[in-house]
Amino acid sequence: MDYKIDVRLNEAKRRLDASQTITYTNHSPHTLKYLWLQLDQNRFRLDSMAETTLTFGGIGNRGPSTRSATPELPAGISLAELRRQQWLADHEVGYTISNVKTAQGVALRTTTVGTNFRIDLDKPLKSGEAVTFSMDFAFNIVEEDAVSARSGYEHFPDDPRKGGNDIFLLAQWFPRLHAFTDYEAWTNKEFLGRGEFTLEFGDYEVNLTVPADHIVSATGELQNPEQVLTKTQRERLEKARTAKRPVFIVTQEEAEKAEKSATKKTKTWQFKAEKVRDFAWASSRKFMWDARGYQQGGDVMPVVMAMSFYPKEGGDLWKKYSTESVIHTMEVYSRFSFDYPYPVAQSVNGPVGGMEYPMITFNGPRTTLHEDGTRTWTQAEKRFLIGVVIHEIGHIYFPMIVNSDERQWTWMDEGLNSFLDGVAGREWDPEMPWGVEPRDIVDYMKSDIQVPIMTQSDSVLRLGPNAYTKPAAALNILREVILGRELFDYAFKEFSVRWQYKRPTPADFFRTMEEASGVDLDWFWRGWFYSTDHVDISLDKVWQLRLDTKNPDVDFKRRRLEEADKPQPLFEKRERDAGNKTWLERNKDIRDFYDENDRFTVTNKERNAYKQLLEDLEPWEREVLERAVKEDKHYYVMDFSNLGGLVMPILLELTYKDGSVEERYIPAEIWRRSPKAVSKLIVTDKELVQVVVDPRWETADVDNENNHYPRRIIKSRIEAYKDEERTDPVYRDIMHDITTKEEKPKPGFHKK
Repeated sequence: MDYKIDVRLNEAKRRLDASQTITYTNHSPHTLKYLWLQLDQNRFRLDSMAETTLTFGGIGNRGPSTRSATPELPAGISLAELRRQQWLADHEVGYTISNVKTAQGVALRTTTVGTNFRIDLDKPLKSGEAVTFSMDFAFNIVEEDAVSARSGYEHFPDDPRKGGNDIFLLAQWFPRLHAFTDYEAWTNKEFLGRGEFTLEFGDYEVNLTVPADHIVSATGELQNPEQVLTKTQRERLEKARTAKRPVFIVTQEEAEKAEKSATKKTKTWQFKAEKVRDFAWASSRKFMWDARGYQQGGDVMPVVMAMSFYPKEGGDLWKKYSTESVIHTMEVYSRFSFDYPYPVAQSVNGPVGGMEYPMITFNGPRTTLHEDGTRTWTQAEKRFLIGVVIHEIGHIYFPMIVNSDERQWTWMDEGLNSFLDGVAGREWDPEMPWGVEPRDIVDYMKSDIQVPIMTQSDSVLRLGPNAYTKPAAALNILREVILGRELFDYAFKEFSVRWQYKRPTPADFFRTMEEASGVDLDWFWRGWFYSTDHVDISLDKVWQLRLDTKNPDVDFKRRRLEEADKPQPLFEKRERDAGNKTWLERNKDIRDFYDENDRFTVTNKERNAYKQLLEDLEPWEREVLERAVKEDKHYYVMDFSNLGGLVMPILLELTYKDGSVEERYIPAEIWRRSPKAVSKLIVTDKELVQVVVDPRWETADVDNENNHYPRRIIKSRIEAYKDEERTDPVYRDIMHDITTKEEKPKPGFHKK
């Protein structure tokens, strides 16, 4: 599907008016009688399915479940929720569409069904044929902060310009085709605000008419820089292609000067984009603009222009980190998948916290203005900016190129991307808390609000842990614990290359990972993606065994030592303590061989029996026995229970009496015949003193205390409270140490 769009931004009315021509080519084997388009702006109408089915608090009245049988009053309505209701009631939203007709001028019948729009073709569209049609459309742009949308405008009333200024982030702004797939036909599920956009690839020619003092960022390459940029700006842009650090195309001083302007003139920015599945753009006179060329090399796109657009409110935080984060993301993601195929990659600051489209992303963090005019940021804001830019630029790979169905399987873009943004984040700074470790998902996996990862997005109770964290944790475990990095990275890259510009389903991902790695992972997909089981492997007992050699001179000596290790019987102890003597001690003259020797004394009877045993053995049996006696190894049988239901490899840390430590890996296939409980023989050269399962918390085990044998004292916190008798400084310091110390193993990433 190819689009040619002419659009005009009416800044004063905050309204878009546009006309578009679409050429749709039917590559399916079916004849199509109608086409389905998406009308995402209709989602904000008060009579939309999204609004009429929105429960109080956004998810449920009091969450997905309640333990109390007594009715509870709602906690209250936030001012933000009141503002949203008021804004939608005061504004007319949704599309106005007219003049839907073929290239030959034939009017086409249309039907609007919520956020879906059906066009009945004047004649059936056969396989391999194309149809061209056009339409006019318009809508009022929503205020993003008021309605919490994925796009919209942000108003700055305190800017020096009369009436203030706006930043416009425009996405889901034009009626665009649903995808027609081989697994569902038309993917026309209603848009409820969460499930994202199932789209197809095409070429775009878009003309954006905006106020003349605006700077525009958009999907695609700018076609008319001579008409919309000054000579200086064009020279700066060319210099940026080979610069080592970002070059300002529009400086902060120039952006602040533009903030004060008032013009009625317009400019038309012309963009072209090839082989993209969507188109988004941003426009404002507040934007400063920096850029740097990413020297990618290769044949597809040797140089990619990494660019950032942001107002003064972004400050030095954006100057330092936005464009650099864009480039870092491409470096990491390309290593795991394929070279970045587009000419630009952009990060735009506005009211949207984080959202992605082909070649352009919207990212929210900003600085704080102080009374002296300086701007600062917290460590959390810095980490958020770097992390969200990595995440959203990463989405240009998944799903903007590896084109999964986000509305049906949200985890296929969010989960894969969260896994990779964690890798990129740790490669930026391993101390930055961005990305997912297996231990991060433990609380969710043992909760009662979990649903399978494969649940359709609009039916998920907690989208964050379900679509982002749990699948990312699963992939981390698959890479670091189960497959290892070499096999995982090879298979993941094969999936990425194989499915770029195509539409993979979960089965395609599962199948490719298995086929390319050569490892059967059916058990893994079943447990992690189709169930709500969790990981809880308990080490119940460790049996210490010793080989019975049948040699009485060896075995009897061992048994004597074992008997000596037992505590003295209470009767015998009290008799000794009282000074009482036994009958034998009082009558030493009446004693025989058995009184002089204990029951572990070896006689000829036992030696002769052992000699006969050796003579009766086959030669190979005698050789095995003699070797075992010579090696004198330690034998341990470990009993494991699978309490959580989700089978996983068993990672063991064995600590020996001499202080040495050994790690052992038992594949998940150990559970294949008995998924509830298994026993494993471990043979060692040294004596064991401690065994720990999953010592670095790499498998998302929800209970680490039953992983230790012998069991350990459980560390927890004491909550300090005000006590008039316990307010001395020393007591406070002790309580601070008790309540703040946590001993957690470092993630396996650092070790590997």
